[in-house]
Amino acid sequence: MRVLFLLTYYHPHWTGLTAYARRIAEGLARRGHTVHALATQHEPTLPLTEVVHGVLVHRVPPRLMLSRSAIAPGLLPALSGLLPDFDALSIHIPFPEVLPATALARARGVSVFITHNGDLVLPAGPSKRPLEALYYQTTYWAGRLADGVIPQTEDYARSSRLLTPLWPKLSFIYAPVDLPPPDPAAIAAWRRELGLEGKRLVGFAGRFVEEKGFDFLLDAVPEVVAAMPDVHFVFAGESHIPYERFFDAHRAKLEAHADRFTLLGLITDPQTMANFYGMIDLFALPSRSDCFPSTQIEAVRAGTPLVTADIPGAREIVRVTGMGQIVAARDPAALARGIVDVAAHLDDYRARHAVALEIFDPEKCFAAYEALFERSIAGRATNRGARAF
Repeated sequence: MRVLFLLTYYHPHWTGLTAYARRIAEGLARRGHTVHALATQHEPTLPLTEVVHGVLVHRVPPRLMLSRSAIAPGLLPALSGLLPDFDALSIHIPFPEVLPATALARARGVSVFITHNGDLVLPAGPSKRPLEALYYQTTYWAGRLADGVIPQTEDYARSSRLLTPLWPKLSFIYAPVDLPPPDPAAIAAWRRELGLEGKRLVGFAGRFVEEKGFDFLLDAVPEVVAAMPDVHFVFAGESHIPYERFFDAHRAKLEAHADRFTLLGLITDPQTMANFYGMIDLFALPSRSDCFPSTQIEAVRAGTPLVTADIPGAREIVRVTGMGQIVAARDPAALARGIVDVAAHLDDYRARHAVALEIFDPEKCFAAYEALFERSIAGRATNRGARAF
């Protein structure tokens, strides 16, 4: 099977969407398939072509930025040139060119699947409404044209403005996470280095943007500290996001509790990220919206319980594993109570670790993508043969 992945940003760009696409691409390559990826050259120093863990990556220089997206006029011509060599096209959205890319692939007889990574929610501003409207219209029609659309959970899809009208096209597949196990010796050394020995650690991770709801966690700090005087909060991720100044807007709250926070920055090394999850006692996800955050899968696979906002998609992991608590969304007091209660019953939640490892085995994801693509490709071949007669 020959599969081309199409998305705006590929490795070494660092978002959940990129990590999701890269892991699937590499997983299929390890299974013996020919896998390429086509994306923008988001950093001018990146080569236009290179092999990354068995995947041949093609990059096209962008010409402008539109909100979070890099626009590369050469992307569709590059796609057109590559399509004759592939059986299936895997598009990961949000992707500005999703409609023409889908139409082009269908015209060439290539199976098209669109992986959904959450409905588009842009920061407030004059371009928010027109860009979101354009996204929903073009992506809806792309979904109609595609052979299938792949969300991660039915829970999120039921609330999705984009997915509910496309329900007959949907196939649900959990995202793969393939971090190594945490290293206890390295974790102990890291705790000493950070001066966190004897502390109860609450972790949170991701981009410090409005949708992640970290301001609710900051507002929960006084109540958590009152109940757990030895608590400390550890953040892994990017604070300064070019398209959103949310961190700066809440810097004063963070500085008011500076002695309670350690900011590790963006961690790109898989073992270090696994050790982060192994070091913390529990992981908090206070998001306003979050389709199916891979950080939560990473946490439970490392044996770390969750405290998760009651929002579509994100709450799925606690529901299916039992490794944590779901708390009222946008409610700092409820978040604080959840953190305190989970911290008091860590062993009970950690006992569910084996369940989490079984449910979120990344090989299940790779096998599901493989089967879905192969069925579609075989169906197209059968149809072509029937038309020949």
